[in-house]
Amino acid sequence: MKYLFSSLLALGMAFSMSADDKVVVADSTGFKFTDVKIVKTTSVKDQNKSGTCWCFAGTSHFEDEIMNAGGDSLDLSEMFTVRQCYLEKAVRYVRMYGSTAFSPGGSILDVPYVWENYGALPEEVYSGLGYGEEKHNHGELHAVLSAYIKAVESNPNKKLTPVWLKGFEGILDAYFGKVPETFTYKGKTYTSYAESLGLKADNYAAISSFTHHPYYKPFVLEVADNWLWGQYQNVPMEELKAIVDNALDKGYSIVWAADVSEGGFKWKEGYALMPKGKSEGDMNATELARWVKLSDKDRQDSKYDIKGPVEEEIVTQESRQAMFDSQETTDDHGMVIIGTAVDQEGNKYYKVKNSWDTNQVYDGYFYVSEAYFYAKTLSILVNKKAIPSDIAKKMK
Repeated sequence: MKYLFSSLLALGMAFSMSADDKVVVADSTGFKFTDVKIVKTTSVKDQNKSGTCWCFAGTSHFEDEIMNAGGDSLDLSEMFTVRQCYLEKAVRYVRMYGSTAFSPGGSILDVPYVWENYGALPEEVYSGLGYGEEKHNHGELHAVLSAYIKAVESNPNKKLTPVWLKGFEGILDAYFGKVPETFTYKGKTYTSYAESLGLKADNYAAISSFTHHPYYKPFVLEVADNWLWGQYQNVPMEELKAIVDNALDKGYSIVWAADVSEGGFKWKEGYALMPKGKSEGDMNATELARWVKLSDKDRQDSKYDIKGPVEEEIVTQESRQAMFDSQETTDDHGMVIIGTAVDQEGNKYYKVKNSWDTNQVYDGYFYVSEAYFYAKTLSILVNKKAIPSDIAKKMK
């Protein structure tokens, strides 16, 4: 997921609220949400200033999968996965002469890839907080790693030394801590922990919905943080929604990669909408007289001055594609869909778990309208068992 590191510390939109930030009171938003279907999920975490939403979302989902299979509620290490991704990104960056992305961001495919190839660790064994902070803060770390890898890639000796990767690992060891060869957890000693979790990457599918590739054939999603060049299944947007609905009905959570830069994304207020806004033909004389005096910015701001349920845009496959092609929809953030809900007027929403701590109106969750889901979804990751059989049969 693409994150604006300069202002929000990278592509995961590392949004963190301090204890002094005002929490919006639920009744003050103009919305009253009622949960309809909620699947079992682990607690909300805080990525803080790390730009690693993709890892928090993927890890949360797989923690849910373990519970779904009858396992314990676990707290697994995000930073072990982040560390392994940094190592692979560094190698690819050097091999590709600096032409690939090197950022804290990642895709929904990264967590299963790391678990399949490198394993996993419990959070209490590998917290990644070896640099004197209580919460993740990767500003200095990423600056150091970026400077190091760019210096290596510039190849000032005209020949790379055989130790450059050891130096890179040394930085990761200093900040995250060394990876233990063996460890004891809950009274048992492990050398390979991931095997005990019972998860296989092949049991999960990454799925998207765009018209610039054929439906029902795998394609490489063209976003910067798909550094693995991973393949996604492609289905019409109505089928993408049907997969999510079926997954929730069967008790599965879903990793959700989406654009949260839209004006209708209101994190503190706890919802995300695609408001239609009024046209001049809908206005009475008084409203029109005021409207024509507004600047373009004021008109846009008024569209997102939401006081409760509003009429939303009708999103089509064509309009969804146009927003992606024009880069109005960008690869911003990774979260987990964990349920469905309705507002006081019966409009349908998805309930979403975020990784921006719990100091927020719904304790770290928010509600996404169906229109917003259609318009701003980049991709999902889901257990293949959750895909309706008629859709699964079409996928190649």
